[in-house]
Amino acid sequence: MKHFVVLICCILTLSSMGQDKLPYYEITENYEEYTAGTVTARMLDGLGFRFYWATEGITEKELSYKASEEGRTYIETVSHILGLSRIVVNSALKQPNDNAIQYPELSYVEMRAEILNNVKTASDILKTETDLNEFNIVFKSEKGDRVIPFWNNINGPIEDAVWHCGQLVVLRRAAGNPMLSKPSFFNGKVRN
Repeated sequence: MKHFVVLICCILTLSSMGQDKLPYYEITENYEEYTAGTVTARMLDGLGFRFYWATEGITEKELSYKASEEGRTYIETVSHILGLSRIVVNSALKQPNDNAIQYPELSYVEMRAEILNNVKTASDILKTETDLNEFNIVFKSEKGDRVIPFWNNINGPIEDAVWHCGQLVVLRRAAGNPMLSKPSFFNGKVRN
């Protein structure tokens, strides 16, 4: 029930916010103690902050850019990060990942917003937890559910998404639109 209340609060807050009020412009809080939940939440906050700035100010030109014939375009990389963020938020919400679900096609702006909101929702839920053993990754299929321990969230979708944020920065630089130098990733703040 507690996680449902957090989700509803996040949805209500996000629905009242415009595109300019997406989470992770800055990392706004330090947690008071170090627990499994607060450390994981801070990892997610770092991901959110990096993704926010790797995707801020992108134009149509960058969306279709790719470094090589075999590589992903910028927008394909964002789409991949979206899938990773859904795995993470589903784990935090204790919901299975169901490959049978057909998600609607989203614009770049909608994908960006969903990723940032998924990361924020997962962070908000997990920061209150001390034991993450109940937040497994569950993949639902016709053959039955495959349950994977939370550990795999860290070295899997969370770190994979951080990796791909670096790729987004490189792609946009190569396309002629380098990331702004305003964010300080060490401090989680924006320089004036």
